[in-house]
Amino acid sequence: MTTTAVRPGADARELLAERAELAQAAAAVLHEEARLRDGVVALVDGYRDGRVRAELGGIEVGRLRETTERNLRLQALEDAGVRTVRDVLDAGAEQLEALDGVGPHTARAAAAAAHRLAETFRAGVPVRIEPRSDGPLGLGLASLLYRLDRLSGPLGAHRDELADVATTVAGQVRQAAPARSRLGLLLRLPSTRERAREALEALARWEPWLTATGLPRTVRELTALLAEPGPLTVWEHLEQHTARYYALLDELVPGLGGTAAQGTLPAELVERISAFPLDESPLRARLRGYQVFGAKFALNQGRALIGDEMGLGKTVQAIAVMAHLAATGEDRALVVCPASVVVNWCREVTLHSELRVHRVHGPGREDALAAWHRDGGIAVTTFATLPTIPLPATPAPTPLPPSAELLPPAPALLVVDEAHYAKNPRAQRSQQVAAWAERTPRALFLTGTALLNRVEELLSLARLLQPEVVAAIPPHLGLAGADTFRRHLAPVYLRRNLDDVLVELPPRMVVDEWETMTPTAERRYRAAVAAGNLMAMRRADLTVPDPADSAKLERLLEIVAEARDGGQRVVVFSYFLDVVARVAEQVERLGGVQAFGPITGSVPAAERQEIVDAFTVGPPGAVLVSQIGAGGVGLNVQAASVVVICEPQLVPAVEDQAIGRVHRMGQQRPVQVHRLLTEDSVDERIEELLAGKRQVFDAYAGESSLAQEALGAVDVTEAELATRVVAAEQARLGYGPVWDELEGV
Repeated sequence: MTTTAVRPGADARELLAERAELAQAAAAVLHEEARLRDGVVALVDGYRDGRVRAELGGIEVGRLRETTERNLRLQALEDAGVRTVRDVLDAGAEQLEALDGVGPHTARAAAAAAHRLAETFRAGVPVRIEPRSDGPLGLGLASLLYRLDRLSGPLGAHRDELADVATTVAGQVRQAAPARSRLGLLLRLPSTRERAREALEALARWEPWLTATGLPRTVRELTALLAEPGPLTVWEHLEQHTARYYALLDELVPGLGGTAAQGTLPAELVERISAFPLDESPLRARLRGYQVFGAKFALNQGRALIGDEMGLGKTVQAIAVMAHLAATGEDRALVVCPASVVVNWCREVTLHSELRVHRVHGPGREDALAAWHRDGGIAVTTFATLPTIPLPATPAPTPLPPSAELLPPAPALLVVDEAHYAKNPRAQRSQQVAAWAERTPRALFLTGTALLNRVEELLSLARLLQPEVVAAIPPHLGLAGADTFRRHLAPVYLRRNLDDVLVELPPRMVVDEWETMTPTAERRYRAAVAAGNLMAMRRADLTVPDPADSAKLERLLEIVAEARDGGQRVVVFSYFLDVVARVAEQVERLGGVQAFGPITGSVPAAERQEIVDAFTVGPPGAVLVSQIGAGGVGLNVQAASVVVICEPQLVPAVEDQAIGRVHRMGQQRPVQVHRLLTEDSVDERIEELLAGKRQVFDAYAGESSLAQEALGAVDVTEAELATRVVAAEQARLGYGPVWDELEGV
């Protein structure tokens, strides 16, 4: 395409002004992004340095002996007025050596020890954005991140183009400047006139490309994003997109999470995984550092189990794996999950990536399956639907027989969410997962509850992925210690804990609310004990005919009222249908409180998500009521900051999962958990019998390591627990022999 020649004088002045404005605007956008990035780093570094200096200022210089050689002459430093480790750090080796009685060895060793101590403290300083605060990590930091988040996304696709315009066009404008005046150009040297004419022609040649790309419009749109936001805008955006803010913070200030992202993997494996080139181009999400490591772990190992604690974003790590494979041409993956989270999976894939998703569940699943076979993308199905999907052949026969084209194409990746559902090798569900795992080159299992009872559960999952790793584990490995177990499972199992990785996560406070049953509730409870009916015992207080006779309900309504007055949203969990129905009914009667739900097992998954969405944008003080089995898995409820659990659960992980729906990445407020309990009741017995089980889970599973002997010694199955609880209460209340009602439990 040819361009019209631009003559020196008025035409040249118009073109030069237009191009100069574009180049300056492009440069301003790039400069502002760099300034915002530098501003975030400076704020965080300044905050951490201040915290470190405050800590070191409280440590006497003599304590450096604990971290270095004992024969250092630290007394000489003290005699010279060097009192604290901060003084040592400020002075440095050269100034210390100039002090009387301080030799070069002591000066250098003391300075090095102070520096090491400072780095240790610095690595441990948590960086949390302070909501609605003018503190050092408050509005200033949030405003920088807000503007950077809005700018960096749209800028990313055009960064090189803007850089080219900002430098090349600006240079051409300078060279063409003499052409602004025809007379002035004639008075220049011939070489200057030639360069000016060439630059003017080059500036004119930009026009077709600028028109085709729409870059001037893009620059105007990016410039509009540079406007300073108001505080209310920043805080509202932060509350809605907290995870994005911290992901951006991770990107700008590497190392905020220390080495926790690597779990307990050996150094040589960490090095290999870290070097893996992850292609994030099909992703829309901004990954945290530990999520990048998790995706690289899955890709580098090929077949892996990520057992991160709930709330760390295992779903987005799996999406990152699928996106990488799609970017390399392997765009077909199968996700198997419980029915309750199918909708969430489909939403997350669409939200966080450019991948096509097919919902192979419920009405229209045959059409969705056919579309997946034909077009590729991500198929999301359930454990129950999986047997209806034809298995791909493996290994692929060579040469392909005539019927081969009838075989369904094999996915590049199998993702199994809530993989502990497939822990029993004898169950049909587990066998279906195993069959697919055998026929898929890569597999990624996800679970935050890999261990509930016995080591076999973890090993059975690992065996489906890398049987050779499990086969190599010696018998009675638990006797060799947790480190040995972790080392053997490292090729297949990665687990990170919430508190270690999400240093910004607000605290979680758990309060046991012990209540005394009213006489009416106690009579109802004793009748349930006499009948040996555990489930009636557990909900006796909350199902009395008159709600006024329920001590638990009275306390629950007090908690809801307090949350309403404080502008906090509440989630109430119970195992029982009649309890959640009563809670929803009674909450509605409180003034100024809007109830959502209840979410029960009979509510379709899509409708559950709609209820949560409505609750999220509902008024402060809103209450979401849910069965713990229906709402405690697969739904994210960070909009709430108060959790009420109406009765202790028979499996500790069930409560942990429910709390994890609220206390997870993206949560801004401290989370209050209220566990409603009644004295002299089954609640006490359950708490006593589960105490040992919870301790073992925390000690072993939390560190990606298990000891079979230790677990087996304290293991309590749900049926055994029911027997013991009923027996204990019948004995305490003098109701004679234990009645075995396990068939109804």
